[in-house]
Amino acid sequence: MREKWFVATKKADFNQLAQILGVDPVIVRIMRNRDLIQEEEYQEYLNGTLEDLNSYEKMKKNRTLMKDFELAISILQKKIKEGASIRIITDYDIDGICSGYILKQTFLDLHAQVDLEIPDRRIDGYGINIRLVKKALQDGIDTIVTCDNGIAAIEEINYAKEHGMTVIVTDHHDIPYRIQENGSKVTLRSKADAILNPKQEDCPYPFKNLCGAAVAYKLAEGLYANRYGDESIVRKYLEFAAIATVGDVMSLQGENRIFVRFGLKQMEQTKNIGLRSLIQANELSDTRLTSFHIGFILGPCFNASGRLDTAKRAVDLLFETEEVRAEEMAEELKKLNESRKEMTNQGVIDAVEMIESTSLKEDRVLVVYLPKIHESIAGIIAGRLRERYEKPVFVLTDGEESAKGSGRSIEAYHMFEEMTKISDVFIKFGGHPMAAGLSIETDRISEMRRRLNENTTLTEQDFIRKIKVDVPMPIDYVTEKLIRELEALEPFGNGNEKPLFAEKNITLKKINIIGKQKNVVKMLLVNERGYEMEGIFFRGAEEFVGYLKEKYGKEAAEQILSGRKDAENMAIAYYPSVNEFRGMRTLQAVVCNYL
Repeated sequence: MREKWFVATKKADFNQLAQILGVDPVIVRIMRNRDLIQEEEYQEYLNGTLEDLNSYEKMKKNRTLMKDFELAISILQKKIKEGASIRIITDYDIDGICSGYILKQTFLDLHAQVDLEIPDRRIDGYGINIRLVKKALQDGIDTIVTCDNGIAAIEEINYAKEHGMTVIVTDHHDIPYRIQENGSKVTLRSKADAILNPKQEDCPYPFKNLCGAAVAYKLAEGLYANRYGDESIVRKYLEFAAIATVGDVMSLQGENRIFVRFGLKQMEQTKNIGLRSLIQANELSDTRLTSFHIGFILGPCFNASGRLDTAKRAVDLLFETEEVRAEEMAEELKKLNESRKEMTNQGVIDAVEMIESTSLKEDRVLVVYLPKIHESIAGIIAGRLRERYEKPVFVLTDGEESAKGSGRSIEAYHMFEEMTKISDVFIKFGGHPMAAGLSIETDRISEMRRRLNENTTLTEQDFIRKIKVDVPMPIDYVTEKLIRELEALEPFGNGNEKPLFAEKNITLKKINIIGKQKNVVKMLLVNERGYEMEGIFFRGAEEFVGYLKEKYGKEAAEQILSGRKDAENMAIAYYPSVNEFRGMRTLQAVVCNYL
């Protein structure tokens, strides 16, 4: 994988701000690289509290409530008072699971007649559909509330309205549109009674990048405020807004950052028996939880239920009140996730083999058809391929009635817009700039591949991975105090990436390949001033050894690996940490990239 390193060079008076904020100038430089400008922004970034959230009362006072917000609350209050039957229709991923839980529990607290329906991934596909609407009609449902879906379900919602149902949409996905012959965009909107989505063009809500569960959180907040005069009741859902925000890879800036920071703290002492059981099942009970644990351990367990079985299992876990049963359910989700991992690894192997052995490897936009894989892991495989090739990737497989697929993109490629340009080729599609889902007739997959590649303006430069170094910093500048200050910048993730430091002319000594699977590289780093620090590389020993052979030659690389020679003139990009082992604390550089 080709890489281009560059140093972020945004300007500010780092020393003055460091004095004001009481932190190292390095910390200020990192925050400036996250596009902070005003002193108040720095203060909120470091010291933001729940009071900095855009609460219902604050937004009502400032007249910046979401579009249709008061209308939605008014309708729901009336329906609850009348005893009307309400059905929540959510999505089967982690965001849908959390948003569904938030809204159902809220309605139960308000003594509503409510149930929850989750589409079957294989039978229904994503979001509300005609089958689910017809089922709701047969079940005597009066009102449908969608969460984490519905904004693009024009036909389905209009069908529900034509048959006398009330429909409220809560969603966060991009607003669908049609491109006219003259090139202009026409926004599409269903006949839903109220639509809550901050991305609507005429929505005054100030923060546009909420996940579906956060939108549900906002609605719950308004309902509690109007019913009980206490909007703070909603804070019991902070942990679920946090899980969904990280799990749906939302930008960890603004409100999202506050949701995740305080949601993680709440998770460590969670009162939800099911969530606590899942944390215990993954041996995280005594761990300081971070966004990593949501993104790579807990979140995949939630998602595995919707991928390989039914997301109702994950929702049921969150509503479970018996500890023994919750522990059993959590273990089942963990096992499902382990099965998903095995299936994914094999899918990636098959996909790489197909790409490397066909003309696919020449494409700028990869469209990979793997008819035998489980459709639920198509998105994960697409993400792995995107990381490997640094290209936009669609992975498709056979569904119940047509091919289905998921896409993962790179920064230079707006996936949803590019799909809109060839919208006629799809049965159904939707998504974001960086990800998408679709269904398509099998015999049109080759056309999809051809037209996406004909339309794209991507160049070879777009396929070079960009490595942004926050601060060129010698390893001898690292202290435990600096590492503690770096922790104040958490949570890390999309939009607030873990800071990256770099130093060149490093010598690597005492290289050892360790770990049960022999995939971790441990080494001693020595800089030009002779300062030594332990270094560790987690991304794969095979990749590291291959690079040494490429840089120094096969014979020299073997001498380096056997300890007879040092690897000189290396540049490393790293993140500092403290390694604790048998009561000893030592500074350590987690090596992320090398040249």
